[in-house]
Amino acid sequence: MELFTLEFMQRALLAAFFTGLAAPAVGTYLVQRRLALMGDGLGHVAVTGVALGLLTGTSPTWTAVAVAALGAVVIEVIRERGHTNGDVALALLFYGGLAGGVLLTGLAGQSATRLQEYLFGSITTISATDVWVTIALAAVVVLICVGLAPQLFAVSQDQEFAKVAGLRVRAYNVLVAVLAAVSVTVAMRTVGLLLVSALMVVPVATAQQVTRSFRSTLGTAMGLGVVASLGGLVISAFASFHARVAPGPTIVLLALAGFSLAWPLGVFLRSRQRLRAPFPAIGPDEHEIACDTHPHEHGPDCGHVAVRHGDHVDYVHDGHRHAPHGKHYDEH
Repeated sequence: MELFTLEFMQRALLAAFFTGLAAPAVGTYLVQRRLALMGDGLGHVAVTGVALGLLTGTSPTWTAVAVAALGAVVIEVIRERGHTNGDVALALLFYGGLAGGVLLTGLAGQSATRLQEYLFGSITTISATDVWVTIALAAVVVLICVGLAPQLFAVSQDQEFAKVAGLRVRAYNVLVAVLAAVSVTVAMRTVGLLLVSALMVVPVATAQQVTRSFRSTLGTAMGLGVVASLGGLVISAFASFHARVAPGPTIVLLALAGFSLAWPLGVFLRSRQRLRAPFPAIGPDEHEIACDTHPHEHGPDCGHVAVRHGDHVDYVHDGHRHAPHGKHYDEH
């Protein structure tokens, strides 16, 4: 337990906690939009930002934030235009960012080992200044992801509906992309730029196995991210007494282990859901007869949910089941 009294370990635990909160918060919206690998692409772009900081002698964190945010906007513009070669353009941007980072690192006179701290994480060497920057950026990401959850969910789920509802879809899309870029730079000292996408996606995929609503998925994913980050850090710290174990890969593997455990449970819960009857049993006291002049004529094109029931079809209307009975409908 003396390990947790060391200052570097306390700094690492703080960084891991806030990283575990922020990365899955943004990842929930990326998974909802089927852009799970966007974090991986932004990680490649952020390498150039890190190298630019090393070349200019400024903080690599802030230069990585700036370059990754710019790359996120470019990615969003390419995605929105929807050309058939959009994926090729994204690939050029991703690998160009990685190659540019390696090139600038060499021009800065830095070794590959210096860049490796950001590629694969080096949370145990994080400074107090970097911890405060991580906390500040993570707090902004979490506040926006939670505070604007209804709007961001609407845009991520159905952009056409969001437009009809009066939401500025393009602005919210860019906001999610920039938040993803910030999350990437927040997590680069924890799990590394090449593994950050796993911390953004795997806890969300795990949460989806056992949850049935967006809010519960968001909260559960953030909790699982914290558990994976802190658990992986502690495991790697104790394991390092016997072998050199890096915290970043340990965090990712722990998150994957959580998904492996949750997946069979999710399969069981979904099978149970499918076996449930579409309507609960109806007692005699719950049975009402609608008036003979039912204001709506049910049929194949009426727009209401149709449920086959024995030799006839019931319709779901205004929260009730309407069953044909002679010249009127029974309302359940």
